[in-house]
Amino acid sequence: MNLAIAPIRRPATTSRAALVMAAVDEGFLTSICWDPDARTIVFPQQHPQLGWRPCRVQGCGEATTASTRLCSPCGLRWKRDGRPLEEYAAVATKDSRADRLQVGTALCRVPGCQRIWRSSTTELCTTHEGQQQRRRLSLEDFIQQPGIRPLAAYGPCSVIACGRQRQGTNSVYCSAHAARLSALRRKGLILDEDHWRRTEPPVSSKETVSLRGLPDLVTAELLFGLQERTRSGRRTAFWVFRPVCTALLATSAASLLDLDAAPLGRGSRDLVHGFTKAVALVDLSPETERHKDTWDCRAFGCSGFLRFAGIRQTWLREAMKRWAYDDLPRRRGDNPGGTVQDIINSMAQFSDSLRLQRPDDGTSPTSLSRLDITAFTNRLAYLQEQEKITAYRRLTVSRHVRRCLNRMRALGLTRPHEPLHGLPDDVVLREEDIPDEPEDTEAGRDLPDEVMRVVVAELPRLDDRSSPEMRTAVEILIDTGRRPGEVCKLPWDCLDRDDDGHPVLIYSNHKGHRLGRRLPIAQETAELILRQQQRVRERFPHTPQKELKLLPSAVISQEGRRSITPGWLSDRHRTWVDEMPVILIPIPGKDGRPTMVPFDKDKIFLYAYRHSYAQRHADAGVPVDVLKELMSHRQLSTTQGYYRVSEVRRREAVDRVTAMQFDRHGNRIWRKAQALLDSERARRAIGEVAVPYGVCTEPSNVAAGGKDCPVRFRCVGCGHFRTDASYLPDLEAYLGDLLRNRERLAAALDADDWAKAEAMPSDEEITRVRRLIRRVRTDLDDLLPEERAQLDEAIALVRRGRQPVHLGMPQVRQPRPDFQSGLTS
Repeated sequence: MNLAIAPIRRPATTSRAALVMAAVDEGFLTSICWDPDARTIVFPQQHPQLGWRPCRVQGCGEATTASTRLCSPCGLRWKRDGRPLEEYAAVATKDSRADRLQVGTALCRVPGCQRIWRSSTTELCTTHEGQQQRRRLSLEDFIQQPGIRPLAAYGPCSVIACGRQRQGTNSVYCSAHAARLSALRRKGLILDEDHWRRTEPPVSSKETVSLRGLPDLVTAELLFGLQERTRSGRRTAFWVFRPVCTALLATSAASLLDLDAAPLGRGSRDLVHGFTKAVALVDLSPETERHKDTWDCRAFGCSGFLRFAGIRQTWLREAMKRWAYDDLPRRRGDNPGGTVQDIINSMAQFSDSLRLQRPDDGTSPTSLSRLDITAFTNRLAYLQEQEKITAYRRLTVSRHVRRCLNRMRALGLTRPHEPLHGLPDDVVLREEDIPDEPEDTEAGRDLPDEVMRVVVAELPRLDDRSSPEMRTAVEILIDTGRRPGEVCKLPWDCLDRDDDGHPVLIYSNHKGHRLGRRLPIAQETAELILRQQQRVRERFPHTPQKELKLLPSAVISQEGRRSITPGWLSDRHRTWVDEMPVILIPIPGKDGRPTMVPFDKDKIFLYAYRHSYAQRHADAGVPVDVLKELMSHRQLSTTQGYYRVSEVRRREAVDRVTAMQFDRHGNRIWRKAQALLDSERARRAIGEVAVPYGVCTEPSNVAAGGKDCPVRFRCVGCGHFRTDASYLPDLEAYLGDLLRNRERLAAALDADDWAKAEAMPSDEEITRVRRLIRRVRTDLDDLLPEERAQLDEAIALVRRGRQPVHLGMPQVRQPRPDFQSGLTS
């Protein structure tokens, strides 16, 4: 064997490696004790992101991830000891010979000797240990002997990644690698010893990780990736980082991009993924990305990727790149790249239409015509008919293509030497080419009151299965109706007071680029935020208040400077909702009584709380212009899409209320009509007119808009009169008005008898009204408590949407306000 084999060296540093290494901060290299000669880094124990937990046994110091806080050897000794953990940890020390054995090497104790000790128990190299044994002296006496001379080192181990010395003159390896090689030879696994030297990992040494043997580019990428991961607040353990270095060495990868991370553990795979994303930013710029078919959106200040490969025609693909380059800076919100990609996908539909329906595959823009636009619109209609796209997607694609083609012309892309040069003027979608907007059946995706009660009742369970930030975020979403991204990004000092001392939430509407918005909130919500502020302040006492987040991430803490993400919140919210018990909600039954059916839990998502917030305020009678400001919308039409208006929601309430409908005799008449079809319901609606305490179906009166009553508005004596439970307060007020009129007329002195008799309310009318009121009350009292509560909610909604009716009938007067009560109280 040739004992003079020198370690194989890597090529000199490349320009790319120098570029990446220049981006690594010197302060970070100092914090990890980077040794450029030995190529080793040390993970500091107390570092907030790179730190590790030491074994609790006195004098051990080994890292541990066990819940017992014991390293593996100490954990085995504790199990053999048999004592309780706390008692064992309090007295256990590393004082036995077995405990004194260490992983690692050190120089011989003889002053000036360059050889390593043979064992930590003797602390002498092999030669000096033999001399000590022959002289039978203690270590301290031996090293003071005048004839003891220091010895030169044997030389480095021939394994490239190893930083140890050879074990003697007869070996080119250190003792550890010599033992590994011997074991592999016994198994017959060594075929190429030179390859083994290049790819064999070093001997692990506690928190120290060696990058020896890796190319300069890989070394720079690892250091830069670790720096960026640490800056982002993510934790990195050395036992997760070390397998990545080992895999790079074993595969002889020239760059992190060449490494197949699939065989690695989950933590190491995530590390490689994060490192490669960070390294890609070193020389990333809009000018380098704009000419590619796949753009990294981080070059444009957002996340994700833009992929143009779906657009087959070169001229159209290049035009879309120009459009995207112009459009991206104007996009706002949490995911501008996703919005632009959706538009690119729409243009890919147009590209597919050209490819499938033109003999030249649409490769020449000058050969296109209006016929190609017609073919595209027909193809979209065909795809919708085949249920490959929805009606809404057809509308969206048409709008996107129309806007893009118009915008490309405005950008001058039809000029000479531009991608669309020669594109005919009629290759454009006109307004009439856009299909009608489908009815939005998803508008008002609010949660029923029965569902919200269960959600609120289940909130305490979040304390057991997640962090306090999770429950606080959900409660703020329910109380304020903000978007998930807006709540997640709330700063610590998001609570303020208005001039009257009422609490106000300060947040930023990033989607609409409306920063520093102020939303009035309830005192209970303010107290919830105050409690969360106190928790965060106690958790991160040293972080400046202006840098803290209200909902800091538990994974990427960065001392409270990084907030939870909407994705994290959504995933845990979905798990929590799926674990809820079955939620039953009532629907109207055939007999007028509600039937309980299970509610689809997939409809309970974070954004549904925003719809519920809008619906609650709409039901409370908040004007739409005020609600627009509460929702932080710029247009009323946007706000109106967040709640159900007029007939949609009111009809649900009417279906419940009309189950309690009565005729003039107090007989229930609606139960048998519950099975009416929508057409019959509409026919009935146009065959009646509203009166102050019910509806009238008399044909001539309906035709006259309620102003031609044959019986002079004596409704309780007419067979065409109908009322229901929602008119009960009006009937009671009408009865009181009749009684007051009778007493006043009876006391009048200046009226003829015939005039009094004509104006006097009849006893029969008063009796009829009393009987009708008593019949309605009796039926209401027969309802179960749950049915009565649901009916009361429906009545409140119906009455809020009901307009006052004055058709020449006797007026139900409102009581006069008592202005003296405020003065005498």
